[in-house]
Amino acid sequence: MELYLSKPGVMSCAGNNIDEVWKAVTSGNQSGIKKVTACNGEEFFAARVSDSVLQPSGARYDMKVVRIENQALNQIADKVEAVKARYGADRIAVCVGSCDNGTEFSVAGHRKFFSEGEFPADYSLEIQGADYAATFVAEKFGVKGPANTFSTACSSSAGAIIKGAELILGGVADAAIVGGIDIASDTTLVGFSALEAVSSEITNPLSKNRHGITLGDGAAFFVLTREPLQEVVSTDSSASCVKLIGWGESSDAYHMTSPDPSGAGAEKAIRRAIECAGIKPEDAGYINLHGTGTKLNDSMESKAVAAIFGENTVPVSTTKAVTGHTLGAAAALEAAICWKALVENNGKNIDNRTLPLQVWDGEKDEELPSLNVVDKNNNGQNGRQTSELKVCLSNSFAFGGANACLALGL
Repeated sequence: MELYLSKPGVMSCAGNNIDEVWKAVTSGNQSGIKKVTACNGEEFFAARVSDSVLQPSGARYDMKVVRIENQALNQIADKVEAVKARYGADRIAVCVGSCDNGTEFSVAGHRKFFSEGEFPADYSLEIQGADYAATFVAEKFGVKGPANTFSTACSSSAGAIIKGAELILGGVADAAIVGGIDIASDTTLVGFSALEAVSSEITNPLSKNRHGITLGDGAAFFVLTREPLQEVVSTDSSASCVKLIGWGESSDAYHMTSPDPSGAGAEKAIRRAIECAGIKPEDAGYINLHGTGTKLNDSMESKAVAAIFGENTVPVSTTKAVTGHTLGAAAALEAAICWKALVENNGKNIDNRTLPLQVWDGEKDEELPSLNVVDKNNNGQNGRQTSELKVCLSNSFAFGGANACLALGL
């Protein structure tokens, strides 16, 4: 059965919709990443969405993470209403990837509790529940199908998209609202700093000079259906028949925070996505790498990609140097970028192709397998690739060895 992805609703520091984000990632515009000072006085580069572009969400708990989520969801509201009308509210599932537990309210609430012995009058433990990211979506649109939140760190929204697909294929739902939302809160910044994982400069993935990640806010949501969206939304001129053609997951449980240095778990997830999609490695025209800019991630991911595709073959890049690492939202945001890559390059030959650029210093780490990196000096034209861009892969590798790969195609 083929599953179809609507035009995504997107919010990030790189743009307030997928078209703006696409422009940023194909030009390498890093202007959304700025230096901020966290509550403990530490300074970080962070890819935060400006409060000035956010509007009240109408949620029971209106906080920044929900306001970002809401504005991404507003961009797909017409698709949601169309599938509700077609299938019924009880046949629409919600699957959201997120790692934030209402930190904006919970941190303030706990400060008051520790200083005054009581929580604020409007504080509720529900704010800290993992489910609220999905509960808000269900309440916003009045859908009654299963509503689940997935919190597997950086692969959270990949898991959400996969579960939405499984619910449809299993007959539990006819459509699903899938995606992810996360923010680079002070709690997140300080926590990753304690792990010594945050770069003192904007992240520099795959470089021999790389030394960490740049965290960011982000949200991306799709409507996933069993039939093309233009059949559901007859007036939707943006419907493009982009499909979720496969996915793969693995759980190597190598370490709580460090990836398996061999890349075996990541390789297994990618191979499973290729097998699920019914394609060959050479069919992949672009891979959006997880590409966090840490020593260990970039090393093991390079090994996994080279093991499957060979060195200097399929064009690859990581867009995190433009969007920041949006944690639980990263997989959905990067799937949205792959969606746009397929749409924008549909029917174009290699010479006219536009792919997301990797922004880095270009200093290759000679200890790593050589990848065909799309940057300002190379539009992915080194090595083997298909004549038309028909398949994109998106990698997401998380703490605890929770690995995922999504395959999108036309």
